[in-house]
Amino acid sequence: MARARLPSRRWRRRTVSLDVEFVSGDGRTRARATTLGGGGLFVRSDAPLPEESRLRVRFRLPGSLAVHAMSARVAWVIEPRDAGPQVAGMGIAFLDPQEIAALARDLEALDRELDGESSPSAPA
Repeated sequence: MARARLPSRRWRRRTVSLDVEFVSGDGRTRARATTLGGGGLFVRSDAPLPEESRLRVRFRLPGSLAVHAMSARVAWVIEPRDAGPQVAGMGIAFLDPQEIAALARDLEALDRELDGESSPSAPA
């Protein structure tokens, strides 16, 4: 079953490998996120929650001790039976503007730090 074309993203997506914990009406679950942006993330799951499910997602950015706890909803799902060459899981959209702004600032700082590490040093 083909998914409808998603609108263009406001936030840059990063390929990641993050442990995430999410809490929903179904309880507490741990999973692996494979992409992350200021607006949401994709979580691999063989048992994704239904679309529009509300949840709370917790994770740490690489190299950070700070935990981001985000109010979210399941925006779309790829069921295992429909995955084909894709990975089964769910697209999670963050909801709270203040939480999103804090995450976006931390992602920008992480990008600057990583860019600085990969750039050659300027001669003295």
